[in-house]
Amino acid sequence: MGLLEITILLGIIAALYTFITYNELVRNREAINNAWSQIDVQLKRRADLIPNLVNSVKGYMKHERELLEKITELRSKLVSGTPEERMEANNQISQALKSIFAVFENYPDLKANQNVLQLQEELTTTENKIAYARQAYNDSAYFYNTMVKQIPSMFVAKLFGFKEVPYFQVDEKDREVPKVEL
Repeated sequence: MGLLEITILLGIIAALYTFITYNELVRNREAINNAWSQIDVQLKRRADLIPNLVNSVKGYMKHERELLEKITELRSKLVSGTPEERMEANNQISQALKSIFAVFENYPDLKANQNVLQLQEELTTTENKIAYARQAYNDSAYFYNTMVKQIPSMFVAKLFGFKEVPYFQVDEKDREVPKVEL
């Protein structure tokens, strides 16, 4: 086998590796897009439920009007903007919803209201789905980001402009241990 044949064989191997790596990067990027879409669906569901919750509790919660207004404001941020902005709005709205659920304890009539209980259950279910979708997104981001950073796939990633994607981070407030008083 001569030098020309070896060079051609190495060129074919390099081209095959490039094609395979490129396709895997595309597949991983699409997995991230799909995972983000799943988060997006749940964020939209949450955003659609929020006005119903706010309207259901407005009459009971005159003193908490500021909290209700903040939730309404955050809702608009939740459905538009870049993924990073929407991630931040998601973290803020999670905190606000925790606060509103805590306030329910001060209103026995509100706790017994079937509409509010149903909305609270739907929001809780949606929160669980959002948590699962975030985990799936971060798993996809992990596999993709690893490929973008590892040798030799990083060379193919740089050649074709594949960039790292952000992870869905937990807000620092969510890391705090909740205070329970009995």
